[in-house]
Amino acid sequence: MSRLRKKYQEEIIAKLKVEYGLKNNLAAPKLEKIVINTGIGDASKNKEVREQIKKDLATISGQVPSVRPANVSVASFGIRRGMPVGLKVTLRGERMYEFLDRLVTIVLPRLRDFRGVSLASFDKFGNYSLGITEHIVFPEIDLAKSTPRGLEITIVTTTHDNKLAKRLLELLGMPFEKK
Repeated sequence: MSRLRKKYQEEIIAKLKVEYGLKNNLAAPKLEKIVINTGIGDASKNKEVREQIKKDLATISGQVPSVRPANVSVASFGIRRGMPVGLKVTLRGERMYEFLDRLVTIVLPRLRDFRGVSLASFDKFGNYSLGITEHIVFPEIDLAKSTPRGLEITIVTTTHDNKLAKRLLELLGMPFEKK
């Protein structure tokens, strides 16, 4: 069992029950999944670069990403329907907690001029989205072989209340910006 999952089960559920008056452990919000996306852009026509991006994303997440095809053709961008335009990984269970632990403790502090993640990135369903401009901040990535790419990380929770979702992520260690 990962360190973060153990902390959630032993400490965080109890704190949330007391703070929000929840009667049952199952009423406490939890993480459902983490989705990692990246666009491949110009690499859609170059198979070597596309495979390197796929390898990097697999190294970061611990599982092989799925290739996302274009749904419609866009002539001005030179994209045809069915061409690969992005990569996606959905993490659940143990891998999800291990990834979040690495993200919070190792990756976010390595970002340049980092003062906390934005509070405005919650949607109305209690999910949090985070953009990283360069995936090379992950220590697993070899800088000599990779060109910097952006990542979009979405943390999906079981609650539909943004305040409860924010508190859950705070207790899990997410460093939010100070006002």
